[in-house]
Amino acid sequence: MRLFAAVLPPDEAVAELGRAVDRLTGSEGTEGLRWTGPPGWHFTLAFYGEVPDETVPELSRRLERAAARTAPFPLALRGGGHFGDRALWVGAAGDVAALRRLAERAGAAARKAGLDTEEHRHYRPHLTLARGSGAVHLTPYAAALDTFTGEQWTVGELALVRSRLPTSGVRGERPRYEKVGGWPLSATG
Repeated sequence: MRLFAAVLPPDEAVAELGRAVDRLTGSEGTEGLRWTGPPGWHFTLAFYGEVPDETVPELSRRLERAAARTAPFPLALRGGGHFGDRALWVGAAGDVAALRRLAERAGAAARKAGLDTEEHRHYRPHLTLARGSGAVHLTPYAAALDTFTGEQWTVGELALVRSRLPTSGVRGERPRYEKVGGWPLSATG
């Protein structure tokens, strides 16, 4: 099963971001973008790819330990950016250092569970809003999100999410995400 560890924003934060994104999706030139949509909005902490079914219980135990070693922390959706002309995203504000530590722990959980993970690279917290083919310049849309600042919430859970890629071949079909596990952040101090 195709899995990743994530922080899932609460419904209120998703609704708030949705209102900001709605203003963008109606803008001229956005027809060439594939918008991810609220059901797919998350902060990926560690992408695991295809994980054998027999490895999932060990990975889950390791993620539970990572969550237990992490205290709840404040986070908010803030600002915009892009990776070239391939992905438009919104960033994070609040205790971003705690988010990075949680990402490191989620990556370590995979390695300790015996999964081959990508080479470690600097974690850049972002929530992907749209993907492009390179034909649409994303700079103006990222600039339009520069002033966006969502309400702060407390991150209290580390989630394990299954990603189901589109199989129908229907244009515009999006991946589907299903939370398959979640562990409370429970460290104190």
